[in-house]
Amino acid sequence: MLDWAEPALALGRELAARAPSAALRAARWRRARIDAALDVPPSGLVTVSYVLGELTPADRTAVVDAAAGAAEAVAVVEPGTPDGYRRIIEARDRLVAAGFHVAAPCPHSAACPIEEGTDWCHFAARVSRSSLHRQVKGASLAWEDEKFSYVAATRFPPGPATARVVRLPQTRKGQVLLDLCRATEELSRETGRPSPSGRAPSTAPPATPPGATRGRRARTPPLTRAGPASLSPAAPACSTSRCRRP
Repeated sequence: MLDWAEPALALGRELAARAPSAALRAARWRRARIDAALDVPPSGLVTVSYVLGELTPADRTAVVDAAAGAAEAVAVVEPGTPDGYRRIIEARDRLVAAGFHVAAPCPHSAACPIEEGTDWCHFAARVSRSSLHRQVKGASLAWEDEKFSYVAATRFPPGPATARVVRLPQTRKGQVLLDLCRATEELSRETGRPSPSGRAPSTAPPATPPGATRGRRARTPPLTRAGPASLSPAAPACSTSRCRRP
């Protein structure tokens, strides 16, 4: 784990020491400046989480290139805002130019079909709030929905996907509307009938996690669990991250 902030590293060490994963407990935490001079050791997976927005354009480019040069798989995560999505698209383009294949959330490695300025691709994960967190934020709910945008790319071709759901399915009387990004590099909407259990029809194309949303009009379900695709590294992973303030 690489980070410039020593308090963040100290907290990470404390949390990792109690982790059920032996790999996390054995992780090395090293202070390093995240910029154009970053040295990333050879790794199976490199994650760049909530970092790019704190860097200059030149440093953003250098960090993504360093990750691509060191890893078999790279996952970049940014806040689920229009600006965060634009940084993800920039990172995605550089990874593809470096020979990577997009594994998620896109079902293809071609240009994003979303017209710039009209919408943006993002997702949601419902996370718990501690009593201290609620007090600091002046909030009453015991949870909040964290919006994020991400891209995961690999040097090896990922398993093919016909389409991915890019917005929370919309339920109408007797039907379910699914907004899809297709492997044919286009957006489309499919209409199906809900199953007796109330879930999306079993014939629906492969979907991203149920928290998927796209654009301002999307709504978050009562119980949402979503997140970046899980990647199994071939070698010890290296991560660059920054703790976000509440």
